[in-house]
Amino acid sequence: MAPSVDFYFTDGCGRCALVSTPACSVRKWQPALHELRALVLGCGLTEELKWGVPCYTVQEKNVLLIHAFKEYCALNFVNGALLSDPNSLLVQQTANVQAARQIRFTDAQEIVRLQPVLEAYIREAVAAEKADLKVALKQTSDFTMPDELQAALDNSAALKAAFHTLTPGRQRGYLLYFSAPKQAKTRAARVEKYTPHILRGKGLHD
Repeated sequence: MAPSVDFYFTDGCGRCALVSTPACSVRKWQPALHELRALVLGCGLTEELKWGVPCYTVQEKNVLLIHAFKEYCALNFVNGALLSDPNSLLVQQTANVQAARQIRFTDAQEIVRLQPVLEAYIREAVAAEKADLKVALKQTSDFTMPDELQAALDNSAALKAAFHTLTPGRQRGYLLYFSAPKQAKTRAARVEKYTPHILRGKGLHD
């Protein structure tokens, strides 16, 4: 166990005002989270704190994370799309998530009951990382370019140059965010709001 991770399991991630309160999702799922921690550590992975949550690695490669959400807690396999999933347990959190997959829990006893199955999933995930297997990710060109962003790029050479200078991940983040609203005026408003960020070379969450 890593002492730097202990706080998460007792008080939460600390990224919102609910930390250390009964309303924190970590508090709600504490028994299940302790079962998950024991399960993963029993598989020989290294425990670290990354992105405010427990992250488990092998050979310095991220294998999985433990997360607490409002409705469930989960094992989040970083490259879960590579796993065979013989028990149909893996969940794709949203349609835009390419590599990661979750196994969700709402009961600590469920984790105990599934221990041999979960250990097999973890072993497969570890083997995939050791073999340096990669999920075939969609390229930036495969994402939809919203008309409102295209118009803005066409009208500003500086914006166009700045957008195409962004890293592929930042470009994809903007493409997904700008494309999400159903109404054109909302998409246009998002493009206008984040134009200064793009011009400064910033991503959506930078």
